[in-house]
Amino acid sequence: MERVGGNFSDMSRRAGEFLRRLNRIADGPMTRKKLVIICLFVIFFVLYMGPGLMNWLLGSERAFGNQNECQHSALLPFESALNEYDAHLRQETSATMSSLGHNFVPYVGNGYLGLALEHDSYLNIKYGRTLSMPVYYHPLYIINDYEMKEFTVAEYKKGIVHRFQCSNTGLQISYQYYAHRTIPSLFVQEILISNPTNKEKVLKMSVPRVSDWPTSVKQTIKLHQGVDSKDYEVITGMIPVPQSEKVVAATVVSRKMSDSIRVEAKDALELLIFTTIKYSKATSKLDYAKQKDIVEKKAIDEMEKVIAQTGDITAVRKLKENHARVWQGLWDTGFYISDSKADGVINGDHINATIYAILSQVRSFEHEEHIKPSVRSEILRILTYAEGCYGGHSTLDALNLWKPLNSLANLNTIASIWLLTLEKQGCYKLMNAGASGVNQAMILSFGSLRFSNQHLEYNIHPSKLHRDFLFRRLNYGNMTHVNISVILQEDNKAAIFVALDRSDRTYYACDAGCLDSPVQLGPYRKYFPVKLTEPLTAILYVTADKQHMEELRHTIHVKEVVEAPAHEHHVIAMHKHGHSLGGLNPLFWISIIALIVVFHLFLCRIIMNEFCDSGVNYKRLYNKP
Repeated sequence: MERVGGNFSDMSRRAGEFLRRLNRIADGPMTRKKLVIICLFVIFFVLYMGPGLMNWLLGSERAFGNQNECQHSALLPFESALNEYDAHLRQETSATMSSLGHNFVPYVGNGYLGLALEHDSYLNIKYGRTLSMPVYYHPLYIINDYEMKEFTVAEYKKGIVHRFQCSNTGLQISYQYYAHRTIPSLFVQEILISNPTNKEKVLKMSVPRVSDWPTSVKQTIKLHQGVDSKDYEVITGMIPVPQSEKVVAATVVSRKMSDSIRVEAKDALELLIFTTIKYSKATSKLDYAKQKDIVEKKAIDEMEKVIAQTGDITAVRKLKENHARVWQGLWDTGFYISDSKADGVINGDHINATIYAILSQVRSFEHEEHIKPSVRSEILRILTYAEGCYGGHSTLDALNLWKPLNSLANLNTIASIWLLTLEKQGCYKLMNAGASGVNQAMILSFGSLRFSNQHLEYNIHPSKLHRDFLFRRLNYGNMTHVNISVILQEDNKAAIFVALDRSDRTYYACDAGCLDSPVQLGPYRKYFPVKLTEPLTAILYVTADKQHMEELRHTIHVKEVVEAPAHEHHVIAMHKHGHSLGGLNPLFWISIIALIVVFHLFLCRIIMNEFCDSGVNYKRLYNKP
């Protein structure tokens, strides 16, 4: 106990001595030494403590505010999807939008109707290869409160776009939008308004409207919804076909609601809004009156059917699940590429956003309700094997296919170029199979994979394999899925691994030139070296016909077959680190850190020496007789 008390007394004495020295320095004249110490202290404070203090002062309120809390809880279910590029977050404020890298426009579509989900969006229908013909009917119900923090999440694997609005008072509004896959004429809006406050809220809401559709005619009808009947708007009009004398007859049916919503205190309100649209093929103006009556009846009948099918919560949930199931099935065949920090390269976020945009332009015929069994069987047959697809260079190198998706016009243009490219490069049969076929064709095009003459070949130059790739669940036959991986090894050489996800027969593979014996494939990955041939040939062949593969070596006429050289270090460093100096020896970085630490210790020693010397001088001055 005495030892502890002695230590405390000694510490108190030293603290008192330190304070007396500070007081002497402050009372004395401003010397050069004082100025140096003050400058060093200010620099230390600004560089080391200033940013943290400012963030704490300015961000403490935001960190615990209602809006941030709302955003955090809203984004939590999408955290994994956002990290894996299976979803995209878009902030609606310009300040944060610039930091997101890619400003992909939120979009829903099913090949029959499409919609860019911005505040004043209008419906689009099929014209040519894409959903690029505007129907100037704006179907969205949105709460108008511009003080709310707003953001959207496009969930690719479910084909649903979520919009969230967070108020600083605690009010939370969430929207879900989707263009239904099995009922192609149906567009769904689900709105949930949560009011946790102690006051009743009356909210103004934008309602559907017609903008630039002069031939449209509006009428109100009543449709039975359970024991009640609700008002629905029916809008029918003529849409001129661009660069043609023909027209399209179109009808939109949607629920009619008030432009104000009342939400009780400590309560929530849920709204489910259906919109159906039907339109004719391009026809003459003389035939418009007949087509108008047909599409109007179809649109009303479709709405009545949807209302009858969604009489309870379970039915509504099933409606959404059927839609999401189709989208999830479309992503079974997929592609992975390792992230790169090099300038001007394509990464997984842009690739998945583009795939989603293209698939939204194409119908899933085999999953739609009214499809004939014979048509479904033909589509499934086409999907099993696509002779001649894909016949061009890797689409990852085609910059025209990867322009920004930051507007509806850009999205439509890029979708049109993609679909045209795939069609002209031998994938027209897969294109006729709908969204499943288009997805398969896109994945093949990424690696210039080609179904040709009883085998699948991987056509790419070895110099392009400086990142990791995975081609997942490529359809080959009725019951076979092929997985092809390209993995960069520690020696900067690429290696190929092939496995079968499932198979209905025995499959074989060989590397470039097929000089080695065929290797039987199975559920476990089989290794194949990347070889370079002269002249250049495919680096991998896969087939179920062993004899065909053994005969390939006599038809692939090459002068030389060698193992592909390792990629240069600076190329790999550019992808991994964003500059050619990346990947230096760890000892280099340890040395840099050590130098920084030594410099700071030396700086502190100088400051202490200056401080102690000043104290001694003052002490001598006071003791002078």
